[in-house]
Amino acid sequence: MKVKIQQWNAVATWRWDIPEDDVCGICQVHFDGTCPTCKYPGDDCSLLSGKCGHNFHMHCILEWIKQDSAKGQCPMCRQRFEWTEPLNGTTADIT
Repeated sequence: MKVKIQQWNAVATWRWDIPEDDVCGICQVHFDGTCPTCKYPGDDCSLLSGKCGHNFHMHCILEWIKQDSAKGQCPMCRQRFEWTEPLNGTTADIT
């Protein structure tokens, strides 16, 4: 017996690899949602993880760091904010 598939509609989902109850420390929106700057989840606003272990939407932390009052510090723990890039394992200083 042979079966011929006439049409196939694939559906995919994605999730950030972080705890389920984790939200951006700046905008307080869950990472599966959108930051205030983005239109759709995951479009152009990736997740940035700091060396300190705190996670933020990319747009949120970049706007935070631009503020003079931020002094280049993590908004959660006030350590100097340096992000990690888990895709290639490198780290970079945002300030």
